[in-house]
Amino acid sequence: MATTSTETAIPATRAAVILPWEKPEREHDVRTAEARLEEAVGLTSSIGLVVVMKAVLLLRARRPATLLGSGQVESLREAVAEKEVKVVVIDARLSPGQQRNLEKALGCKVIDRTGLILDIFGARAATREGSLQVELAHLEYQRSRLVRLWTHLERQRGGFGFLGGPGETQIEADRRMIGDRIVRLKRELEQVRRTRGLHRSARKRVPFPVVALVGYTNAGKSTLFNALTGASVYAQNQLFATLDPTMRAIQLPSGRRVILSDTVGFISELPTELIAAFRATLEEVSEADIILHVRDIAHPDSDAQKADVLGVLGDMERDHMLDGDWRSRVIEVLNKADLVGGPDAVSHANGAVPISAITGDGLPELMAAIDEHMAHAMEVVSYRLPAEAGAAIAWLYEHGEVTERKDHDLEVEIVARFRDGDRARFENQFGNFLVEEGKS
Repeated sequence: MATTSTETAIPATRAAVILPWEKPEREHDVRTAEARLEEAVGLTSSIGLVVVMKAVLLLRARRPATLLGSGQVESLREAVAEKEVKVVVIDARLSPGQQRNLEKALGCKVIDRTGLILDIFGARAATREGSLQVELAHLEYQRSRLVRLWTHLERQRGGFGFLGGPGETQIEADRRMIGDRIVRLKRELEQVRRTRGLHRSARKRVPFPVVALVGYTNAGKSTLFNALTGASVYAQNQLFATLDPTMRAIQLPSGRRVILSDTVGFISELPTELIAAFRATLEEVSEADIILHVRDIAHPDSDAQKADVLGVLGDMERDHMLDGDWRSRVIEVLNKADLVGGPDAVSHANGAVPISAITGDGLPELMAAIDEHMAHAMEVVSYRLPAEAGAAIAWLYEHGEVTERKDHDLEVEIVARFRDGDRARFENQFGNFLVEEGKS
């Protein structure tokens, strides 16, 4: 008898998602437990685990041994056995000791929020840079988990002859090997950063302005990227669907060409290992002329997600990755408006643009808003050049935006718009033919 695909399929791993919940200390940190739990379920499902159980467990006090109370651990052990759970995801940061104690008490594998996100990043990273960043983050995480993992091994004797000193334990050997690999990875990532720096320099010479998409994970950035560029970037209803920056050139209604950059999604309580490891990815945001902050306006936790994204951008400013006026370059994009009645039904202010990337509603208004921001930020300069200054005139057409031209017998009057730095480059190369200047 023929065997069906269902009969031959490998059974999916059954998982439980547990959110230890304690009241936030600060009012603006308040986030509904239900929304946070659903986010953790989405993270868990995105790596192929089947969530058969989810629960919020209130924490009266953090227990050093297991984080959870003894009664909670016992109840969880019974539920895990009953539902045949193989993996328990604790949506919190666990110490190495807490993780081992919970695994022993529950009789199954336990991973914390950091380990879960690292697994997702490992599954999603597609480019050389992304793979290096993920491996570095994994090693940083593993290094913190080596404490007392090898205490069953006796210390070996080292040295020569009968007077050899103490050798290194297994934990010391592992720590040394991980440390050596981390050093090599950081060296390779630095080379990647230098290469990307050269690419950015080449783009500045073209030059095309950069428009970077940022937003909370699963806000629809990649879907919007595909809608605006016609590309086929991986876009699924999954958390962290995009881990590697993707760039495409698009043309705005005015005829301007810009480079659109899709970036990794932000998330609350991003593990410290990932903040350091993904610094190069966020460099695309630091170079952007315009930042599109894409929000899932239909999500019940949309305001808290917005605060998380702005918080990370603020941290980048404090780390000197963003200049102090980045807020003036942000356009807020209220995505998934189709789920709440369409763009006309979405309340918006301060230049926010409601859209639906999936249906295309609001995209012309978004393109116009990008155009307007771009023009507003450009410097308008009038020049009077000799008619024979062909190279200078050609430079203005190639690197600026010529909005007006009048040809006379011996000279040419040109009005051009410049991005930051381009006017200085022109005048340093060809001299100052300035008539007047202003802002667009």
